[in-house]
Amino acid sequence: MKAIVVEEPGSPEVLRLTSVPDPVATGRDCLVRVMACGVSSHDIATRNGTLRRGIVMPVICGHEISGEVVAVGPEVTEWKPGDEVVSTQRRRVCGRCKWCRSGRETLCPDHEFLGDVGLNGGYAEMVLIQEDNLVTKPGNLSHAEACVVASAIGTELNALCDVARVQAGESVLVTGAGGGLGIHGIQVALACGARTLAVTTSEEKGDVLRQLGAEVILAERGKDFSPLVLAATGGEGVDVAIDNVGSPVFTEVRRSMARGGRWVLVGQLTGDFIPFNPAQLFLRGIHLMSALSTSRQQLKTSLSLVERGLVKPIISHQLPLERIAEAHELVESGRSFGRIVVLPNMNTQDQLPSAP
Repeated sequence: MKAIVVEEPGSPEVLRLTSVPDPVATGRDCLVRVMACGVSSHDIATRNGTLRRGIVMPVICGHEISGEVVAVGPEVTEWKPGDEVVSTQRRRVCGRCKWCRSGRETLCPDHEFLGDVGLNGGYAEMVLIQEDNLVTKPGNLSHAEACVVASAIGTELNALCDVARVQAGESVLVTGAGGGLGIHGIQVALACGARTLAVTTSEEKGDVLRQLGAEVILAERGKDFSPLVLAATGGEGVDVAIDNVGSPVFTEVRRSMARGGRWVLVGQLTGDFIPFNPAQLFLRGIHLMSALSTSRQQLKTSLSLVERGLVKPIISHQLPLERIAEAHELVESGRSFGRIVVLPNMNTQDQLPSAP
């Protein structure tokens, strides 16, 4: 099969299109034909070497997958060839630990994240995924729409609803608002009835964010946006912050928090560390938390939100595997809006046009 293989960390040029042996479904694995795979910042961090823990190269990146089951292992009972499915971000979990048994399998210590270990990720024509890491794709969603739900929508739903427990009427700050996580986090926050402030560096992106219903905080990259947040909230700060950027905006987010606020770390775009005084948090009762990927139940809930039209997947480009380096360059430079999706089984001559 065709696949994009990364032999060692580097620039987008290390994304090499090649042929690898077709995977074989054994045990509880399903062999899935990848119809669409989202391109995320996690993929960028894996490819360029920022993310090292748990990465085993050579690797096929990609963990946001929608496709069709083509074969199943002998122990599979839930799926059959022809089923259209959407994956969580994991190939497998143990199913036995306290985390798996309590619906928090994102914390399973024995999990295998898709696209992090070996030649089994979504930048390929086929991928192996254990049966209980798949859910049914709603019939009214395209594969491109469905593939971004687990990560771009499900992780933000995890952060907002299950970690921060946002309430209607509260104020929510979303960083990286024009990116794949942020633009969907805005929609989830608004669906929860929250007043939503979106931080972006792009006036063009800001126009779209306003159309979605967010209040835009336009700030030049590297500039402190907290005075704008405080001004918008009458000096109080926000009740909840969903931080999709990490170190580059850590201080600004801290200064934007209200007393007793809940600050959820979701993304980290660099390898930088941040020194801070813990008293800056506990003297104001600020809760610093995190959200890690998406459980199977959270994926089902997120797909239901999309199916009912409460959240809309935002996709700027749909590209064949041959243009994956271009996709990485767009994401890494911040020029993409929403998600970029690659279509591994699409003929190059049939590719859809890119968004401007």
